[in-house]
Amino acid sequence: MDGELTPEGDEGELSGQEVFLELLLRDAPTVEYERPVLRARARGAPAEELAELERAKLTALRVRSVMRDRRRREYELSALFETANDLAGMRSLDQVLHAIVERARNLLGTDTAYLTLSDPEQGDTAMRVTSGSVSAAFQQLRLEAGKGLGGLVASTALPYVTANYFADPRFAHTENIDHAVREEGLKAILGVPLKMNGREAGVLFAANRRERPFSHSEVALLSSLATHAAIAIDNANLIDDTRRALDELHTVNARLQRHTEAVERSAEAHDRLGDLVLSGGGVREVAAALAEVLGGSVLIHDRNTDVSVTASVSGAVGDPEPGGDPALSEEDGLAAAVRASLSGGRAERGGEAWVAVAAAGGEPLGTLVLRGVELGSTDQRVLERAAMVTALLLLIRRSVSEAEHRVRGDLLDELLDTTPRDPESLRQRAALLHADLDEPHVVVVAEAEGADPARLRSAATHVAETTGGLAGSRSGRLVLALPGSDPSGTGRRVAAELSTAANGPVTAGLAGPTDGPEAFRAAFSEAFRCLQTLRALGRVGDVATTADLGFSGLLLGQDRDVPGFVQRSLGPLLDYDRRRGTLLVETLRVYFACGGNLSRAKDRLHIHVNTVAQRLERIGQLIGADWQEPERALELQLALHLHGLLDQGVDLLGERRGGRPDHG
Repeated sequence: MDGELTPEGDEGELSGQEVFLELLLRDAPTVEYERPVLRARARGAPAEELAELERAKLTALRVRSVMRDRRRREYELSALFETANDLAGMRSLDQVLHAIVERARNLLGTDTAYLTLSDPEQGDTAMRVTSGSVSAAFQQLRLEAGKGLGGLVASTALPYVTANYFADPRFAHTENIDHAVREEGLKAILGVPLKMNGREAGVLFAANRRERPFSHSEVALLSSLATHAAIAIDNANLIDDTRRALDELHTVNARLQRHTEAVERSAEAHDRLGDLVLSGGGVREVAAALAEVLGGSVLIHDRNTDVSVTASVSGAVGDPEPGGDPALSEEDGLAAAVRASLSGGRAERGGEAWVAVAAAGGEPLGTLVLRGVELGSTDQRVLERAAMVTALLLLIRRSVSEAEHRVRGDLLDELLDTTPRDPESLRQRAALLHADLDEPHVVVVAEAEGADPARLRSAATHVAETTGGLAGSRSGRLVLALPGSDPSGTGRRVAAELSTAANGPVTAGLAGPTDGPEAFRAAFSEAFRCLQTLRALGRVGDVATTADLGFSGLLLGQDRDVPGFVQRSLGPLLDYDRRRGTLLVETLRVYFACGGNLSRAKDRLHIHVNTVAQRLERIGQLIGADWQEPERALELQLALHLHGLLDQGVDLLGERRGGRPDHG
């Protein structure tokens, strides 16, 4: 046979049962099961044969129905198995929920499928996932307990089905549920409960937009899918819980590791800071150690000397320029942090930096500023401990400095006394302070009106210590004896450092270089007179030697260098006359002698008045346009007078050769 019944002539060769078995084998349509009976009637078969064929037909149709049911069940079971297998491999809860509603929609062949989950806090169920939905209101629907079909399923944990939801009086209709269902266009709805560990967890739905009765097998199929779905949801929740627990464990482990590292850093810092104190280290070493332990860059500012030390994690240590700590300005918020740290004794955050004040008995001695790192509580205590060590080191340094200052001051006092002690004894004492009195020294006598005397003395001591010199006070002024042979250069450098500490101008008289211990007193006297002269001339904030003071210096100097004074005053004119054969010096002498009258000067010189004017203009170009100012004119006239005496062969230095004159 090839898909058709045997010809009528051959039909008799097959019994009725065989014909229907052949139809079952071919899975023929229901209509073909009527043909054997119709043909038997057509050929006039007896009633017994027709009755037999009718019974065989009914039996075959029942067998066909059973076979179709079994095939459908086999398909459903296979689909459920595939679904369970797929769900078991999913790890994300959202992925599981979407897979469930898609399978429900495909297995039952409905227009939509959706799933709601219970919300224990609200006491209702909320729409979680939809498939085939077109309504935004429906996708955000919440079902109260006992309301609508879904609410009834959730509250009773039993499946419910309706062919026409709006015409079914079993359900408690509410405005929001009916509005959402109507907007989605649903009529036939099947809902089954989702149960996890014996408790109701949600509802799984399949629905059509036209009337459709759902069979018991479809209810059973959706219920079986809901069972697998509940297991998959529970597994996904367990996986999520496990993942969260692992994340929390990882976070706790990381926090514990950071705490352990912080404790180790704290112990290392404690040991290193303790070793620094015992080994005689200073704030420079504290800055380097702190930067290495905590990272970032560290600045330690010594409030007493206005000198800062910086260190970075790379190990580089440097000394910024003296003059206060720019990091502690009001602009970046550090000043407020410094005040809070001083009052509370703790490390404080200021802008992008951490600040700790090194204090002793409420007195701020220095400030530690850490930049470039974030500090936990343990690291903050490391910074606070470093501040304590810094305060201790600064106190020790202050005590040592004060003792050394007294020793240096006592030695300098003896050098400046009228009758100094044995020079050899002074040399030995100076050697203990790393000073060599036989080297040339520059003596500086300085003062700063309105400055803090203690702060100024501290700065002077610091200068003396760092240069191998001596510092003290005499007659109410600072006195420094510093190694060097350039009084002007040394004086300007010292005045700049002292001005920073004084926060104002410093006036200083200079003398030197010395030649042995016996020369210090004379140099001091000369430097002191230079200071007095600067004050008398109103040159506050200036520094000068006798050479810098012009004719005033000539009168004040212990060794009056007359030729040097003449050369400094008239040198450019003398050189010009010597090279060009001109008479600029003579013209200047005559001009002053005639009281600045050009007409009288030209008669004395026997030249035209324009020539006099041209010579005077040249003089201004060579020695400066201010040569006619009263003070400068006086200095030039004195130089011209002394130049004339030198030209006449007068020995202007003879008074020095016979011994020290009495300036009484």
